[in-house]
Amino acid sequence: MRIDRQQIIDLLKSQGKDDHADQAQSDLPDQVDPEQHADLLARFGINPTDLLGKIPGLGGFGG
Repeated sequence: MRIDRQQIIDLLKSQGKDDHADQAQSDLPDQVDPEQHADLLARFGINPTDLLGKIPGLGGFGG
């Protein structure tokens, strides 16, 4: 599953990680695959396994 880069940036900002959000804007591709880009996500303090549960509409039941 791919996740839009902006959703990850919004997540980082909501966690008060504006510096990571700025870096993610330039380092992450437009569409992020949590498995393929796990190393990049880890640099921003994001656990790829937990990512799907933290972004609305991706990890929950019923959309």
